[in-house]
Amino acid sequence: MFTSIKTSKINKDIVTDLSRKFNLGAENIIARIALTYSLSKDRKLSLSDIADSQGKEYSKNVLFGSNLPYYIGLICVKYGLYKTDKDIPKYIKLHIDDGLQLMNKELRDNPNLNGYDYLIDKITNGLEDILC
Repeated sequence: MFTSIKTSKINKDIVTDLSRKFNLGAENIIARIALTYSLSKDRKLSLSDIADSQGKEYSKNVLFGSNLPYYIGLICVKYGLYKTDKDIPKYIKLHIDDGLQLMNKELRDNPNLNGYDYLIDKITNGLEDILC
């Protein structure tokens, strides 16, 4: 299906900055968080809006490890695709780039955020949305 995903050129520095600021480990962790954060939003992204691929490159093993089927499943459910659809890597890239932009904006708006507080807030808000 695919061997790697590359962020946009503009997001290359953003993923590094977010990784350093949030101190959650390797950059692939921030990329995973960005992907799932973007997917959690109540909107679908258009493939026509896909950005360049001149940024940070992640092999599928580094990015997803043994969890690849779950991430593909999230994309398939959101877009009504079958697991072998040729556009899945494009949607993954699109949502990583989108999530990085969303997270970067939130960080600019709240410069004192740290990684753990950020994640706890997102998890709490998500649970409240489900339960209320």
